[in-house]
Amino acid sequence: MKISDKNYIIGVTGGVGAGKSTVLYYLENEFGARVYQADRISRSLTLSDGPAFNDVVALFGQEIIMPDGNVDRNEIARIVFHDPEKREALNAIIHPAVRRFLFHKARTRDGIIVFEAALPVEGDFKNLCDEIWYVRADEDTRVRRVTAARGYTEEKAREIIASQLTDAEYARLSDVIIDNNGDVQDVKEQIAVEIKRINSFFNGNKA
Repeated sequence: MKISDKNYIIGVTGGVGAGKSTVLYYLENEFGARVYQADRISRSLTLSDGPAFNDVVALFGQEIIMPDGNVDRNEIARIVFHDPEKREALNAIIHPAVRRFLFHKARTRDGIIVFEAALPVEGDFKNLCDEIWYVRADEDTRVRRVTAARGYTEEKAREIIASQLTDAEYARLSDVIIDNNGDVQDVKEQIAVEIKRINSFFNGNKA
C-alpha cells in the first residue's frame, strides 16, 4: 500500500541481538532517513496521558501502575511472555494505535522514512512499507550481544531468541537482508548500496 508518493518507507525488522540499532543509526545519521521505532511509539502510547493507557490498565489491573503513575512495562512483558491470551489482547490494543501513529507520520513526512518493528507480521507493518529489511546475525553472535547489553544469562538469551521468528521466517517476509555478523563498516556499505538503489528508483519516479 503506497501511502504517499512523496516518501519511500523502509520497514526494518529482526530478532533480539541482530543489531537493528546499528542499521537504524546509519539510516538516520548517515543517510538522512526519519526513523520511528515501534517499541518507543508503544511506550509513549501507554504513558499515563497516552491514548492506550486506560485500556492497558483495564487489561492487566491497577497493580501494574507504578508510583510515578505509568504502567510497569517490565511486569507487562513478564506476564505476556507466559500468557499468550494476554499477549494477543495487548496486541489488539497497541497495534492499531501504533498503526495510526505511523500512518500519520507517513502522510506528513517526505523522503525516506524508516519504521522499525521486531515482528513484521504484526500491526499491518508490511502493508505500511514499500519494502522490508531483515537485519540478520547468527545465534551465537546474537547471544553474545544480548548477554553483554542486557546482562542476561546465555540460557535466558537463547530462550528469548527461540521464542521469536526463525531466520527463514524473517527472510521469507522480507525484501532485503542486511547481514550484521561483520563489522560496522560492512553494514554501512550494505546500507549504502540499498539507499542508492532506492534513491535511483524514487528520484526516477519523481522526474
